[in-house]
Amino acid sequence: MTLLQSIIMGIIQGASEFLPISSSGHLVLAPYFFGWEISPREAFVFDVLVQVATLSAVIIYYWKELISIFKSFVEGIIHKHPFKDNKSRMGWYLILATIPAGTAAVLFKDTFERAFSNPKSAALFLLITSVLLMIGELLGRRIRNLESITWLDSFIIGLFQVLALFPGISRSGSTITGGLLRKFDRESSARFSFLMAVPVMSAAGLLAVIDLAKSPELITNIPVYLAGFVTSAIVGYFAIRWFISYLSKQSLYIFSGYCAVLGLGFLAYFSL
Repeated sequence: MTLLQSIIMGIIQGASEFLPISSSGHLVLAPYFFGWEISPREAFVFDVLVQVATLSAVIIYYWKELISIFKSFVEGIIHKHPFKDNKSRMGWYLILATIPAGTAAVLFKDTFERAFSNPKSAALFLLITSVLLMIGELLGRRIRNLESITWLDSFIIGLFQVLALFPGISRSGSTITGGLLRKFDRESSARFSFLMAVPVMSAAGLLAVIDLAKSPELITNIPVYLAGFVTSAIVGYFAIRWFISYLSKQSLYIFSGYCAVLGLGFLAYFSL
């Protein structure tokens, strides 16, 4: 991977991580589209690292809320009242929502890693993202806000996050759909989706660092990875701001259509 490739991929990751169009799918298809030769292992590690970069964008954007949740969470444990208020419970909800995807990622790590080398699968999974977004819009009643979230809501949305371990299925798209199907409004669904990215991306980043430490090209690749990391973080922050504003007035249909067109386009191309 070259420095220019890293920057371009960082821009793609930052722009698509929080929009429901699958950053992983774009990172798999982009090298194929541009004719870049990037090894599957390097691509997988880079993908996780730039997702960690966009994690920093979430932390910056939701800094005050995350601090409030963390303080209430810790105080609840210390004073032996772990579920004393909405903020402390939210901390537990975020942990619970992380468990399904975290467990699946550990148990089937090699399977998911191999999927990142198959652009046809990524194109097919983009179609699944399109269907998920359509289902969320059509079936979601959007009558609840995040203050009414329960343990069951958190776990079900966490199950939707498991789907996003496959390249082409959007993490934000699948979890927002999960929120919509639990009758949350779009903004609340997106907010929980972004907040639950913090623990799951932190865990994924730790695994990536462990993988990276074993790489013989570690020292050589650090400048390249760093360029993609910084680019992804900056672009990701502005993508969050725009998307939250967009959801206050608009639906997800445009993103469903985009994923359908992109997925069908690449499948048609691969069949030639």
